[in-house]
Amino acid sequence: MRNFPEKFGFFSALVFLIFVNYACKPTAQSIVDECIEISGGKKYDDLDAAFDFRNMHYTIKNKEGKYTYTRMQVDSSGHKIEDIVTNDSFERKIDGVKTTIADSMAAKYTSSVNSVAYFFLLPKPLNDPAVSKELVGSTKIKGKEYDKIKVKFSEDGGGKDHQDIFMYWIEKKTKSMDYLAYSYETNGGGVRFREAFNQKIQNGIKYSDYKNYGFEDLKTKLEDLDVLFEQNKIPLKTEIINLNVNIK
Repeated sequence: MRNFPEKFGFFSALVFLIFVNYACKPTAQSIVDECIEISGGKKYDDLDAAFDFRNMHYTIKNKEGKYTYTRMQVDSSGHKIEDIVTNDSFERKIDGVKTTIADSMAAKYTSSVNSVAYFFLLPKPLNDPAVSKELVGSTKIKGKEYDKIKVKFSEDGGGKDHQDIFMYWIEKKTKSMDYLAYSYETNGGGVRFREAFNQKIQNGIKYSDYKNYGFEDLKTKLEDLDVLFEQNKIPLKTEIINLNVNIK
């Protein structure tokens, strides 16, 4: 019996080390939390931003979870069209006058505006309630080590395209979200891989432009895109550039 305390002490130390190792092991949630923190953190909760994208002017206002996104453009006839999206509404104005449109078109415009806002605000939307995150491994891209986070959306709160699947590559040391990919089924479907560039910080908020690569073949797995990118096997489609960014 006199040896029991020594054995017990060794066993306790072993359990403690296993617990510490497990507790310190990164999870999808902890990696995303760190990425959001270095990209803006709580500044996202009180945000007023404006930028131009593809000849349209966007604004993003967020205050304690209540948001208003707007998109303004001028049509070929010179009419000013403004789309206004909030947490629970959509409104279209033409030359300042509210216009009635079909529900199907309202859903289409809402989805379009939300999509632009989503990508501009990344990585913050990765903690939205409808998001399900999974750490699916790690990889090396251009000599840097990345964690791979797979994201799916619940039907409740996940939006019109909740069936889309996303993948995010977050650099292990800096927690920077440098690459993302997604598969979609609308308009025939496809797979896209985006490489962030022109990454900048304005008033504490980080934002990026992207080189947009992709295939129209849905058989391509998101998990394989990092390898294909390293092999220069994904064709470049477009560049996504936000102009005249103003973040308050």
